[in-house]
Amino acid sequence: MKGHPEVVDYLKQLLRGELSARDQYFIHSRRYEDMGLIALYERIDHEMQEETEHADALLRRILFLEGDPDMSPTPFTAGRTVEEMLQRDLEVEYEVRANLAKGVALCEQHGDFVSREILQTQLKDTEEDHAHWLEQQLGLIKRIGLENYLTARLAQKSSAE
Repeated sequence: MKGHPEVVDYLKQLLRGELSARDQYFIHSRRYEDMGLIALYERIDHEMQEETEHADALLRRILFLEGDPDMSPTPFTAGRTVEEMLQRDLEVEYEVRANLAKGVALCEQHGDFVSREILQTQLKDTEEDHAHWLEQQLGLIKRIGLENYLTARLAQKSSAE
């Protein structure tokens, strides 16, 4: 089924953003693991897997609409400290949220309600899960301080244990 070129191009842009978010979560999760912050590692690893699922949904839709996917992640700069990593992840989620909202409007404009539904599902996940959790973590750091925050993350055990 041939999709509207403007919608397909926008889906390709969203795909690149999801791949970038996935890669950023990937490096951040492994940094948390290396620091011994297992609770943060597990949560961010989970986010990486969800971003991969988002990218997969977009990729499948682009192919269905007879588009040629661009699998090049948009450039990003990974954080190095806990606060930097959380803040950069939140910035990515805000950017993704804005892009998804524009994509929903574009899909409505061109009558592509299946693509719109895919983007609305991802938008809900971004707003209610990813961004909200990151806002909570940064808020906790402000309220209780970084040392107390990190101590709490060290005290949490891996669900695999």
